[in-house]
Amino acid sequence: MPIITISRGSYSRGKEVAEKAAEVLGYECISRDILLEASEEFNIPEIKLVRALHDSPSVLERFTHGKERYVSYIRKSLLQHVQKDNVVYHGLAGHYFLLDIPHVFKVRIIADMDDRVKEEVRRENISKEKALYILKKDDDERRKWGLRVYGIDTWDSRLYDIVLKVSALTVDDTVDIICHAVQKPIFKTSPESQKILNDKLLSAKVHAAIVKLLPMAKVTSDNGVVYIGSTDAPLNLKNNVLNDIKHTAEKVEGVKEIVLCVHETTTSRSVNPFHNI
Repeated sequence: MPIITISRGSYSRGKEVAEKAAEVLGYECISRDILLEASEEFNIPEIKLVRALHDSPSVLERFTHGKERYVSYIRKSLLQHVQKDNVVYHGLAGHYFLLDIPHVFKVRIIADMDDRVKEEVRRENISKEKALYILKKDDDERRKWGLRVYGIDTWDSRLYDIVLKVSALTVDDTVDIICHAVQKPIFKTSPESQKILNDKLLSAKVHAAIVKLLPMAKVTSDNGVVYIGSTDAPLNLKNNVLNDIKHTAEKVEGVKEIVLCVHETTTSRSVNPFHNI
């Protein structure tokens, strides 16, 4: 069975759509669970990570290679949850981490700003002007997060299989469309698509295990053979560190062989945050 990822803005009713779709389909519905697990990996209170996600990546930047570690832990946690299928995920960058997996149905939920403002006013008991300011700021910060942390623009419709606007469409209408579309044969799990997911999960587990030793590692896998590469390794990377990386990776369940392809560099290279758009 397929996996559904739902990208949403605040007060777009995307959470409601995700929970109702999961109920109709009999799927597990996850979101905050992933953040909790990442918080445990970082060994910092969840509230600090929540604040970082809401405002800016500043909390992550206080840690050495904080962004790389955060992305690694989130990726591993999400892939572990969805490996068994029958999941609706409405959280951080699911469409990004699951981009190349055929049996993932990627949905974006949007809503009219007027409707979002009314909902914010109702819930928070604030003025329309303040609600509009908060929503625009929240949208801007979420977009910045996508660009700075993941290198993607969450507003780019090309990232999704379908974009649905909850306004003329009710929540029930939106759920009906999602539940109908996800039954299409193209989203059915096949042995080939499951292998892609399994390989991605093993790569993610290995990366999370070695991220403190080699934060800029590029990890891929194929049927248990794991390739660890990096063109940004520091010049002083010693053989004992490489051995630690290999031994740590070999302990990850499912690894049959480790192939190291690490190259030292002395030059810094700029990163284009729009590369993956």
